[in-house]
Amino acid sequence: MQSPAESSNSNSVAERAAFYLAFGAAAAILFSIAVSNILLALSLAALLVSGARLRLPPFWKPLAVFFLLTLVSLALSENPSAGRPQVRKFFVYLVLVVIGSTFRDLGQVRWLFSVVAGLGTLSALRALSQFAWMLRNCGDQYSCYVAERITGFMSHWMTFGGHMMIALLVVGSFLLWAGPPRTRLWLWMAAGAAMAAALFANGTRSIWLATVVAAAYLLWGWKKWSVAALAVVLAAGALVAPGYLKQRVASVWKPAGEVDSNQHRRITWRTGLRMIEAHPLLGLGPEHVKLQFQQYLPPDVTRLPEGWYGHLHNIYLHYAAERGIPALIALLWAIGQMLFDFGRALRRAPPGPGDARFVLQAAIAVILGILVGGLFEHNLGDSEVLVLFLAVVSCGYVAVEHERA
Repeated sequence: MQSPAESSNSNSVAERAAFYLAFGAAAAILFSIAVSNILLALSLAALLVSGARLRLPPFWKPLAVFFLLTLVSLALSENPSAGRPQVRKFFVYLVLVVIGSTFRDLGQVRWLFSVVAGLGTLSALRALSQFAWMLRNCGDQYSCYVAERITGFMSHWMTFGGHMMIALLVVGSFLLWAGPPRTRLWLWMAAGAAMAAALFANGTRSIWLATVVAAAYLLWGWKKWSVAALAVVLAAGALVAPGYLKQRVASVWKPAGEVDSNQHRRITWRTGLRMIEAHPLLGLGPEHVKLQFQQYLPPDVTRLPEGWYGHLHNIYLHYAAERGIPALIALLWAIGQMLFDFGRALRRAPPGPGDARFVLQAAIAVILGILVGGLFEHNLGDSEVLVLFLAVVSCGYVAVEHERA
């Protein structure tokens, strides 16, 4: 496999620097958003200095509509200054520009995904050590595990879970579809096992479901019978899991009072629907869901169960309530175009293993995981998860260009 330097087609020092900085920005998000943002800004600066043409993603039009409607919603909200953090978050979407403008071949993507797998494994191992500490100190106290879950290199278990899901799907796609050279497969398998164990120990049910659905997609495209094998592995894992994880699985239909978030999520969803009904076109404004949550509570809710009420725990309800139904449609239009482009390129790809197929399948699986997880969590509102998601999508378009050529 070529090194990143060997596979870079640019003779410009500034362009090469932009590539390495973009590579670093995408990889660094697995352990530090501050480092990732610094590298992202430096990569953009290097691109501008180089004079290279900036390449926008093919779905830039619906994304621009989403940005514009966000700004309009903010300008017409009750407190525009409160929504500025969401405008600043536009910065991380530059990942699409720097990767789209500097990555030229699948060898570079393969290197990036290898580094993502490596850093994901290190984060998983750290998280598993945290889980071992919890097993020693929490005993049979279920609430002890749920209140503060394992986080790896991240500050929150949801962010860690999102990273594990994306990195694990990349590893799974590599094992099923990558072309030669396929040396040291045992390292990829060990990485996948570590991340799968950490994701399970993380105890976040929405990410469990999202990962299973996306993994089933990968396996169905590989060997249909392997989906049944996945079900057997999951059942066996649930049987031999520690008591906390068994109870966590059962909490889907039998929650432990307010310790589990079932009741809390139902309230946030019902409240979000009332917000959308009152403000269908432009929403309440960015960041205003948490500011006005109490005003839109259903009349029959007399007390709030324990939980986080800063967002609606559903990306579809949250974006519609915050920025309006048209903004949600624009975002879904962008994601739909990604899936269409990747699916069409996949149909053009030659049958059997190959790096284009590996990258395209990984990108589709990650999108499916985000969409399913978004039913229960505001995952695209998490900058660390968003950056890694956008990086994978950008790499998917490198594979699309490869197939067009």
